[in-house]
Amino acid sequence: MTAIRRAARLALGTASALGLARFSYGLLVPAMGDDLRWTLAEAGAVSTANGLGYLAGAVVTAAVVRRWGAAAAFRWGLAVTAVALAATAAGDVFVVLLAVRAVAGASGAVVFIAGGVIAARAAARTGSSTPITVYFAGTGLGIGLSGLTIPGLAGHWQVAWIGLGVAAGAAALACWTAAETGEEEPAGEAGHARVRPLWPVAAAYFLFAAGYITYITFLSVYLANRLAPVVQVALTWTLLGAAVVAAPAVWSRPITRWSGTRALALVLGVLAAGAALALLSPSPAVVIASAVTYGASFMAVPAAVTAHLRTVVAPTDLTATLAAFTALFATGQTAGPWLAGLLADHTSPAAPLVWTAGLCAVAAVLAGVRPHLEPTGHHTEETGARP
Repeated sequence: MTAIRRAARLALGTASALGLARFSYGLLVPAMGDDLRWTLAEAGAVSTANGLGYLAGAVVTAAVVRRWGAAAAFRWGLAVTAVALAATAAGDVFVVLLAVRAVAGASGAVVFIAGGVIAARAAARTGSSTPITVYFAGTGLGIGLSGLTIPGLAGHWQVAWIGLGVAAGAAALACWTAAETGEEEPAGEAGHARVRPLWPVAAAYFLFAAGYITYITFLSVYLANRLAPVVQVALTWTLLGAAVVAAPAVWSRPITRWSGTRALALVLGVLAAGAALALLSPSPAVVIASAVTYGASFMAVPAAVTAHLRTVVAPTDLTATLAAFTALFATGQTAGPWLAGLLADHTSPAAPLVWTAGLCAVAAVLAGVRPHLEPTGHHTEETGARP
């Protein structure tokens, strides 16, 4: 229980770096788009800038952790994220907005990876993947907070960004001490990335990244296009966030107990079905059911990937491998929103939902491919032998 409580505090990191810094943007797209006269492709480009920053952060995280340790990387990444969120309020100049969103993406990637390393170490000590799923589920706290507050601001997007920055700063203070691990690897021993032997998982993760981000980026646009009232938008986002928080209760057991990538394939299949569900009908009940299904599954994907890597990659290689997988993830989610935005401009606002459902379905098939590395379980954790 001590490990789970600590993971719950660490989860404020994903709440800030992902829930606030990345996903809350989807709620602000309609107001910012109207005020700044964007096309959907331009709205997607802002998300792409955030993704490019995320990619840059993923590339340098292994070196940052090697030099300063996972705890320091996690803490200072959160601090930079809070500042970048507040600074987004000054983003009425498009180039400035792109730059600030890129900084938020870079710091968010550092938080995501460093916190994942800390959670994976806790999972290794407890013999359970629950600390990992709890850590990633924190994203839902940020989404839920955004859903409860942003729609009621009636288009005052600058105020919203300042509020998000304050909330991120509070989250950083609340989880500051939870990041201490006492297990930092010595400088120069960051290990090696193990990607090629795990290519089916890597390819699935890339497609998931390109697909899942478009759903949450353009969900509010989809609702606005159907003249959804503020109450429906707020309820949809709040329930989506609550579903993310509840995800560990659904997925911790399969992720911990099922061998190989079976849990990952199932999660991706459920995610594809959830995105497709919103295409069946624009009724509030169906859209909410889609959002809840999406929320209950999308953050279980990085949790399942991290848990799987923990079983097949030596501890000395885990940070570098997580960073490499996050770089692939960042590449996918960088291209996804812009391409889906172009598609939506030339078709309809429902196109991003088709994009998400299709890519996640293909990713589910790839996740079922047997990787070259076989799980080594506690043998890898205890001996540190290279697979």
